[in-house]
Amino acid sequence: MQDFMLLFRSNYPESQMPDGEMAALEKKWEHWINDLAARQRLSHPGHRLLAKGKTRKPGDVVTDGPYTESKECVCGFIIIKAASLEEAFELTKDCPIQEMGGNVEVREVMIRG
Repeated sequence: MQDFMLLFRSNYPESQMPDGEMAALEKKWEHWINDLAARQRLSHPGHRLLAKGKTRKPGDVVTDGPYTESKECVCGFIIIKAASLEEAFELTKDCPIQEMGGNVEVREVMIRG
């Protein structure tokens, strides 16, 4: 098994969601992640990332926010185990981020040593 990072990208529409809708979506996330854990596919539960931040670019250029040029940014991640990139990608088909207009990027984790 290899480790793959799932990067969740969104434009943070949850800030505009009614509380009941947000609670239902959070339940779906919990169910999806618990299902990965029950299938022994969850390596690290990751974290949700807030929209506020700063970016440092070459030449000591600093900008507010991680997404000054784009409409969406990385809003969270988890690390899963899968036999291949194709299997890891298949595990994302029911990811709740898609219900809020977001997407999932699947990247293999390079282990050194």
